[in-house]
Amino acid sequence: MAFAIRNLSVLAYAQGFTLWHYKAGADRLDDIAAPGFLAEAADMLASGDMLMISGVEGGRIGVVNLSDGEPRLTSLG
Repeated sequence: MAFAIRNLSVLAYAQGFTLWHYKAGADRLDDIAAPGFLAEAADMLASGDMLMISGVEGGRIGVVNLSDGEPRLTSLG
């Protein structure tokens, strides 16, 4: 499936850092970490932000890194 902006929400914001949650639905966790998946949210996400993902496979927490302006997710677990 494709990224759905309505499934992305802010949980906390402080000092330029944002903690996000993304409800993955049927999307696989590995697909969300793939290059280009978060491209639609590039203007909202910043390097160092954290993204919590929940889906049918379970959950994952990752750190957002910007590569050529494109957000990519580095998994923490």
